[in-house]
Order: sequence, then structure tokens, then C-alpha cells
Amino acid sequence: MGRDFFHIRQGFVLAVLLAFTAAPVQSQGSDSPAHGIAMYGAPALPPDFVSLPHVNPDAPKGGRIIFGESGSFDSMNPFILRGRAPAAVSTLTVETLMGRSYDEPFTLYGLLAESITTDAARTYAEFTLREAARFSDGTPVTVEDVRWSFEVLGTLGNPRYHTAWAKIGATQITGPRSIRFTFNTPDRELPLILGLRPILQKAQWEGKAFDDSTLEAPIGSGPYVVDTFETGRYVSYKRNPDWWGKDLPFNRGQHNFDELRTDYFGDGGVVFEAFKGGLITSWRETSPAKWASSYTWPEVANGTIVKSEIPHQRPSGIEGFVMNTRRALFADWRVREAMILAFNFELANQTINGGASPRIQSYFGNSPLGAPPGTPAEGRVLELLEPFADTLLPGAIDGYTLPEGDGSEANRRNIRAATNLLAEAGYTIDAGVLKDPAGQPVAFEILLVNGANDMITAADIYVESLKRLGIAARVTTVDNAQYIERTNTYAFDMTHYIRSLSLSPGNEQTLYWGSAGVTQPGTRNWMGMASPAAEAMIDTMLNAPDTDTFAAATQALDRVLTTGRYVVPMWYSNISRLAHRKELKFPARLPLYGDWIGFQPEVWWYEQ
Repeated sequence: MGRDFFHIRQGFVLAVLLAFTAAPVQSQGSDSPAHGIAMYGAPALPPDFVSLPHVNPDAPKGGRIIFGESGSFDSMNPFILRGRAPAAVSTLTVETLMGRSYDEPFTLYGLLAESITTDAARTYAEFTLREAARFSDGTPVTVEDVRWSFEVLGTLGNPRYHTAWAKIGATQITGPRSIRFTFNTPDRELPLILGLRPILQKAQWEGKAFDDSTLEAPIGSGPYVVDTFETGRYVSYKRNPDWWGKDLPFNRGQHNFDELRTDYFGDGGVVFEAFKGGLITSWRETSPAKWASSYTWPEVANGTIVKSEIPHQRPSGIEGFVMNTRRALFADWRVREAMILAFNFELANQTINGGASPRIQSYFGNSPLGAPPGTPAEGRVLELLEPFADTLLPGAIDGYTLPEGDGSEANRRNIRAATNLLAEAGYTIDAGVLKDPAGQPVAFEILLVNGANDMITAADIYVESLKRLGIAARVTTVDNAQYIERTNTYAFDMTHYIRSLSLSPGNEQTLYWGSAGVTQPGTRNWMGMASPAAEAMIDTMLNAPDTDTFAAATQALDRVLTTGRYVVPMWYSNISRLAHRKELKFPARLPLYGDWIGFQPEVWWYEQ
């Protein structure tokens, strides 16, 4: 059944993307208030929709769901760089002006805002708040709260908020419940980005430094409030019985549990044992081998624990070991290609996944936005890349395919190819030790988080492979706090890297790959890439007038990223594997994005 669903949904995605091409420009903005906005074309749902298509509108309320996470937390402010805050504080207790339907590539519908107004060129966005919108303490959500939230996040918040704020040229309160943002930079995605900004209560922060880590939970307008917590051990969220938005069509069938709780443990293995022991009630399994062979305890056999497979049509994204090009060792693309050649993917995949997981071939693979491996750029993709031909790395235009191992533990063919590339880059072997062009032995650290067992296993396999090149690599594991500190400041040689990507990539791509991240701390550009070609492709994506141009720019970006050879790619899965108590239910009609943001716990419910 899962395979049939996958192919049906794949066809659906293609049909949706093609439909956007034919959509008239007028539907993207007409200076009239609208109930929703899509990146391309018109929203799929009419103004009088009764619920999102992938929810159970009659889902019962009640019960609770308990999650487990490895690591800890020491803050309740998830909107700043300092401290480690539970992500759910943002998603459960704080709302945005508009809400995203995950059954469409990128479409928003009114949430705190009853409408959005923009023009065909999307040079501004005006939001009108709902009169009934309230924070959890009963005070109204005002346009001044909106204005302040945008400014404080854009200046003192996490750097991921700064880019959009810099593109706002003017802010104008146009009525008792309406506010307009006029842009100083062409960016067709910006109205949607602003629609998804968290709205905080200005009064809560009077006389307080917003960018200081704090254990005071933000006052939001969302369906839940932080009830009780113990720093580093657990957080309990309770559904607000007086939530202002419980009767909105967008929210119907969502946010059904009375309590959501997250317990924190030392590492992933302990979390799994807690699930087996009944301490937590839902678990995401990332290992297909473990999924196939390790779920043998009695509660699985008697149906108390249910194994659910959730297909999706998202891009593969990228996961693997990222190389920090700020380090001299990884500045040369030939060395990075040698590192990719040295990774024995087939052995690691067999050891960890039973050989069941396909390898990531490119950043936007598994979707219509990905560049087909090994094929030359053509048409509009080629036109976009040609101005940068002199700076692009081999394969960007002609086509690039990841090297395949021979399946043996020695992986001789790839090790030989890696040795040749290193020699070409000026590296030599002396008494079995690889030395750089300056004659220094090559050694580096692979930084990982305590308890990341699969990644530690993969890294150990990798270290043995690197020895065949004469490289002394070592694995260092640190606690979550140290890991965040070191990755925020790029204080690593190589580390585990994962970036999930959507069917509508946009402004976040600048945060991921923009050259400002070479020196600015706290961005997602862990590899330290500075590519004018990548930034030009992102700019084209953001201002594409139609989906053909958008898809071409994304495929071109995919080529630049993949041939940049910044990451040693690992594997992906086109399904999510969720094990959960039988009382936890989800709708039969699955969203386009599958098990992603907005799925669990949002559309799940408890049924005895």
C-alpha cells in the first residue's frame, strides 16, 4: 500500500507544480484582501473552507502524547541564539499571522490575520488582524505587537529572522487592526515569510533584554501554554481551554490533545528504551534495519504498539558529514571529492540500515526540483549557469554523479581514485602518513553529539576508511550544549549535517548557503561556502514570475551545491517510520509533506 501511495502522490506533486505554471499572475496579488496566499497561483481552498483537507475535522479532544528527546534545555526563549530552548515552545504556544497548509507546496491561510493584501509584484504586504485574536492571558493581539515582534526578531532574534527584516523599507499601521510592510528589495516570497513570523506580546518584554536567555516562557496566542517543567528533564504543555482560535476553520481537527509532554534523556538509545518501557508514547525510527528486526517485544505483537509508515513527496534534502571549508584542509574541492570517495557508503548503509536506504544524490533529489544525476544542464538551467561557468566546479554543467563503491570493505577503487586526487592537490604519502603540501601530517576531528549512535557508527567506519589514505581522523563526542556552541561558531573540522528542504525553497536558502555565513555566527552555512552562482540562483528563485523559472533556478542551485562537494552524502528515506501507542490516531488522508512540520502532534488525536 505504501508503494502505491508513493507513486500516486508523486504524480500529484507534478500535477500541482504544473498547475502553478498556468495560473494567472493576477491570482498572486491584486491589491484586494484575500483569505490566503500561495507562492504561485491561487490557494487551493476557497474562502469558506471548513477545514484543511488532511485533518479529521471531527477528531475528539482529550488524552495526551509523550515524546522523548536526547539532550537537554536551559532556556524558554526559542527565538534567540543564546541558550537551548525546546522547539515546541514556539510551535505550540506562539502563533503566526497566517498558517501553512502542508498539503500544498507553499500556501498560507489566515490565522491571527483574517486577510492579507498585496499587489501583483508583491512590493508590500498588508495584514488585517482578527478582532477576536487574544494572547493566553486574555489581552488582545494588536498591530503594535506585530510591529514590535517583527523588529525585535529582526534585530535581536536568531539570525534566521534578520534577512527578512532587512528587506522591509517601511512599516505603517494603516488602521486599528491593519499593518502594512513595504519592501525595499524585490522578493516574491516575502509576504509569505512575514506571514509565518511568530507574534509575541510586547508588554511581556517591557524592561527586559529580549536576547538574554530566560526560563520565563513567552506569552503567546497559541493552542497550548507551558504548564510545568523541570530544566533539562521535561516540559508539559496543556491545551488552553480559552484559546481564542479553537473554532477557526484552519484549526478545526488540529491541536486535539489535552497535554503534550516532552521528556529529555541522555542519548537516543535511552529514549528508545523509555519508549519500550512505556514512559513515552511515540517514537520516530530512523533505522530501517531496526524497524525490520528490533520491534519484537510483546506490546508490538499484541497491537498495543502500532507501526505506521508515512510516505511523503519532499525533496531528499542533504544529510552527511559536512566539511568546514574555513579550514585549509577542506578549501580545495579535490580534497573534498577525495573525502567523498573515501566514505564507504555501501558498508555503512549495510551496517546501520541493512542496506535498505537509498543514497542522497543531490540536495533536491526525490522531487521535480532536483537536478537529474549525471546529465548535462540544458535549456533554462544552462542559461542560468553559463554566466558563472568559469567559477563552477567540474560537473555543474556537464553533469555529476556520486562515486559508487565496489561493495567491499577495502573499497579499493574509490580509495585509489581519492589517492590520485590528493596527489593532484599536492599531498604526498610518507611512511603511510598523508602529508599536506606544507609537509604536515593530515589529521582532523569529526565532531558529534553524545548518544548519536548511528552517526558515531558511521563515523567509526569512515575513520577506518580514511586510514587507508594515511589520514588520522578522530571522533569527538560532546554534550548538546557544547555541540550547539561549537557549530554556532563553526569551531569544527567535520560534523554531522542535516538540512530538510521543501517543495518551495526560498529565503531560508540564503541562511543555508549565503556568503554572509562564512563569518557571521549562527547561520546554517556550516560548510562556509561563498558562491556567487548559488546566491544568483537563490535570487532568481525568489523573484521567479512562474514555476518554470523557479524550477530551473532550483535545479541550477542543486547543481552548484552538489558539485561544491561540501558534504559527504549519506542516505534518505521516502517514508517516515512512527511507532506509537494504539490510542494515538492520525487521519487516513495524509498531507503532501507527510510526517513533517504540522503533522504530529497537530493532526493526531487520542482515542481509547
